[in-house]
Amino acid sequence: MRRDPLHFAPLLRVIHWLMVVMIVTMLFVGVGMVSTTGPAYVTLLHLHRPLGIAILALVALRLLVRLGTGAPALPPDLDAPQRLAAKGSHVLLYAAMFALPLIGWGMLSAGGYPVVLTRATVLPPILPHDLRLYAVLRFAHTWIALALFGLILLHLAAALMHGLIRRDGVLQSMTWGDARHDRPAAQHEPVAAPAADSIDAEDIEPVSPPARDGDATD
Repeated sequence: MRRDPLHFAPLLRVIHWLMVVMIVTMLFVGVGMVSTTGPAYVTLLHLHRPLGIAILALVALRLLVRLGTGAPALPPDLDAPQRLAAKGSHVLLYAAMFALPLIGWGMLSAGGYPVVLTRATVLPPILPHDLRLYAVLRFAHTWIALALFGLILLHLAAALMHGLIRRDGVLQSMTWGDARHDRPAAQHEPVAAPAADSIDAEDIEPVSPPARDGDATD
């Protein structure tokens, strides 16, 4: 799969924005489940489980596409700490997006709860029934969800900084905008030297020869 060198692959961009909607929805559903009881809790629970498995499938597909198509180069004027922060935050985001639904699936398995996707589709347990393990995984699930929310806020802040302040094309690389338009000209358009034959002869001042001793006048 080929891609524009200034943009991520089109499929990767589609998966990215689809996952943005799904993960934000999932986080709000999780908050609603914690603060709600009664029939609303059951409705949110039935939405939470299949949405989590869908996110797990999409992040696996996203990683494969990312490894297969690569990514645009970072702006050359980013210093080493910023480059390290960019790469490290992406690794943490992928780790959290994988871990959260997997731990949720394992937590339900340890608690003896079925993972129901549809009326006809129930996922098998991936861990044995163990209430102590269920408690540990529930604690981990909560804190990883909070960590993912924090990473998303940092990711959003960095994207806005690149898009609105630096205007270096990083934000546009994950959209359908012109990533080259906002990059400094020095990064992608070398300045051409004027051609020698483009200089007008009238602009050249004639140089007078030095006066001889006999030509000097008082």
